[in-house]
Amino acid sequence: MAITQAVCTSFKQEILVEGHNFTNGADTFKIALYSSSATLSASTTAYSSTNEVSDSGTYSAGGGSLTSATPTTSGTTAICDFTDISFTSATITARGALIYNSSASNKAVCVLDFGGDKTSTSGTFTIQFPAADSSNAILRLA
Repeated sequence: MAITQAVCTSFKQEILVEGHNFTNGADTFKIALYSSSATLSASTTAYSSTNEVSDSGTYSAGGGSLTSATPTTSGTTAICDFTDISFTSATITARGALIYNSSASNKAVCVLDFGGDKTSTSGTFTIQFPAADSSNAILRLA
């Protein structure tokens, strides 16, 4: 099993034909956490509960809703950022995550590879998104 960080290929095609509206509140984007047993990559097309981490604390199946910033540009790159998200009172071990559009049939947007298992024990599990610029934003279209 493997988790490979990537913008999902299906998402690249979907933004050209149907769109995903990242403007705050237009579509609902969620992030689901996965164990090291999951297989996620650029070929992932939709959210699945297979190998998702178990419910714990404020984390439940399907993950948490993300607050997105209105898409913008940095140089010649279009970027989208999300507000950091935390799950409290949680015992979680996650290897990666999937950002998906729950307003559009749970279609996959991108896969995050944490580079190893990340754990919280009866505590807070936080996903901190990188700086919103052309080199670091979690979602960049160059």
